[in-house]
Amino acid sequence: MTGTRDQNAQIESLVNRLRRRQVVGSWSVSLETALLFRQVVSVARWNQVSVLINLVKDVGRRLVMAQPRELAVGNIVRRVLRSIRDVYNSEESSSNINLNKTSSTAEEVEHEDDDDDDDKIPQKGRTYDLQNYGGQSSSSASMINLLGDGSVGEKRASLDYDRKKMINELENMYVNIADQAMEHIHSNEIIMTIGKSRTVEVFLKTAAKKRKFSVVVAETSPTYLGHEMALSLSQAGIDTMVISDSAIFAVMSRVNKVIMGTHAVLANGGLISVSGTQMVATAAKHHSTPVVVCTGLYKLSPLYPYDEDSFNDLVAPDPVMSFDEGELIDKVTILNPYYDYVSPELVSLFITNTGGHPPSYLYRLINENYDPEDTVI
Repeated sequence: MTGTRDQNAQIESLVNRLRRRQVVGSWSVSLETALLFRQVVSVARWNQVSVLINLVKDVGRRLVMAQPRELAVGNIVRRVLRSIRDVYNSEESSSNINLNKTSSTAEEVEHEDDDDDDDKIPQKGRTYDLQNYGGQSSSSASMINLLGDGSVGEKRASLDYDRKKMINELENMYVNIADQAMEHIHSNEIIMTIGKSRTVEVFLKTAAKKRKFSVVVAETSPTYLGHEMALSLSQAGIDTMVISDSAIFAVMSRVNKVIMGTHAVLANGGLISVSGTQMVATAAKHHSTPVVVCTGLYKLSPLYPYDEDSFNDLVAPDPVMSFDEGELIDKVTILNPYYDYVSPELVSLFITNTGGHPPSYLYRLINENYDPEDTVI
């Protein structure tokens, strides 16, 4: 693999930290991945687009395999690949325009003086490497030429700008989502949430600066992340109440809106979210209560839930039934899934760092951020 020794050490370091879960949380993982690829793209030596794409895919596979359940890693890799393809396509279009102009000029000169053909110097067109790029055929790949040094420099500058823009988007993601809070939260509303989501936490705290409302937090057994969320909201002066998960359906009739976070958003608009979210969304559907999901675009994945279990994690069953119950635990099989899959029919609105979108609009966002060739890295 092309790259310096320091670069390979950085890649190996992130792979190991992902494998050991020393980097947790979709946002932290995404930022670390974006920073790494900024270094990879800027330091790597390449003079063909296919070389850079293969390099990014190679590094991306290693990161994804280190933590397959963290879909945000693959999402950042796909956005980097889309950026590379966009820069390539824009350069190719510009080159084709210049070639057409050159060809037209040459034809005009030829018609002006047909007797001097032997003295003319032919114009050399500049072509780009298409091998293994975008699924091109071998016939297209036969028209290959190395990029000029100036073209590579221009591409590096464009790619570096795209990496900076992506990192800036991640760093300002919470602020951009929280800025929309006043549009969705109104005075004297009762809002329900589940688990602990930093995005939702910042969203609610921002709205609380100007609006007075109440929040009902499901405790999210057996992790009890809801207790941490409730403590944080109450310390910010928000009227907060914790309920057991079994009381969600009973309380839902008094709730005006459900606002929750998610671990990942799949291509069909379905959610991979903390265990218990499915129950909240189903209860909200029964009572016709809108369900609003706050999430950054980096969580939007082009993958479909053909096998829902493949996106889930089974954690230790001890919090559900203690290993001290030796006589009983030997006779039963206990599963403790960490995530729930929530179908898109149960979601009313997604609030992202680019604005609010219904589930039916997600396919447009996927087309804007990812290339179909990169769905499978």
